[in-house]
Amino acid sequence: MNENYLTVSSPFRIFQHTITRDIDTHWHEFFEIAFVVSGTGMHLLNGEKMPLQRGMMFLLTPADFHKIIPDFGETICLYDLIFEERFIRYEVLEMIFRAETQYMHIFPDEISSQIERECNRIWEESAQTDFGSELVIQGALERMIIDLSRACSTRSNTGDILRNDSMPMHPSIRRALVYMHHHFREQLTLREVAAHSGLSVNYFSECFHQQTGISYQIYLQKLRLQFACSLLRSTHLTVTEICHASGFNTVPHFERAFKQRYSCTPSAYRKDFVH
Repeated sequence: MNENYLTVSSPFRIFQHTITRDIDTHWHEFFEIAFVVSGTGMHLLNGEKMPLQRGMMFLLTPADFHKIIPDFGETICLYDLIFEERFIRYEVLEMIFRAETQYMHIFPDEISSQIERECNRIWEESAQTDFGSELVIQGALERMIIDLSRACSTRSNTGDILRNDSMPMHPSIRRALVYMHHHFREQLTLREVAAHSGLSVNYFSECFHQQTGISYQIYLQKLRLQFACSLLRSTHLTVTEICHASGFNTVPHFERAFKQRYSCTPSAYRKDFVH
C-alpha cells in the first residue's frame, strides 16, 4: 500500500535490495522499476518468465503482479525504485500503458553500466536532497522508463492498445484509457472516468464506444478478467481472492462474467491450464 512506503511529500523512494529467498507473488498500489546489478534467478511478471541476471530491468504498474526466485545459493542485488503516477509526466505515464507487453528486458553490458550509473546518481541525490534533486531524480527515472519501453516495444506484436487504426484517438479517450489501465482493480465508475477525461457522461460513453468498439463497462470487465486469468495461471490464490484482487465485488458476479467470456468457470480454467 502507498501509505506503507510513500508519503504525500515524497512520492518516490529508492532502495538497494539483496534477495536470497523467494519473494512470493504480490502487487502494489504504486509503480515499481528495478534494475539487477548482480546475481541470478527467475522473474515472473504476470505469469511470464524471464531470467534474472545483471542488466535486467523490469517495471510494474498497479495492474501487474510478480514473483522473484533466486537461483540456489545466489544473492540478487538490485536497485528498486517505487513511485506514484504523479511523480512522472503524463506523457511518460501514457507511454507505459501504450502497448500490451510485459516490461522486462536484459540490457547488454555497455548499456547496463550506463543504467547502473543512473541508479547510483538517483541514490546519491535521494540521500542529500540538494536544490534540484527531485528534478534530477525525475529526469533519470523517466529516461529509464523510456529506455525500457523502447526495448520492450521491439518484441511486442500486440500493437498499441491506445490506438484505433481506423480513426485518430480522441485525446480525452486516450486519457481515460490510461486511467482505466492504472485503476481497473478499484471500484471505477463511468462518472469518475468521464470526469477524469473532462467529458460529460453521455458524450464520454458515445466517444468511448466509437473509439474502442465496445462499451466502457465491457472494456473495464475485459481488463479485470485478463488480470484474473493471469492470477489463475500463475498463483495458488483462491478464486475468492482472485475475484476481489481483480476488482469484482462478488464471486457470483465474477464467475458469471468469466464463464460468459471464456465458456468455463475460473476453477475449470485453472485446472485445464495446469493440465
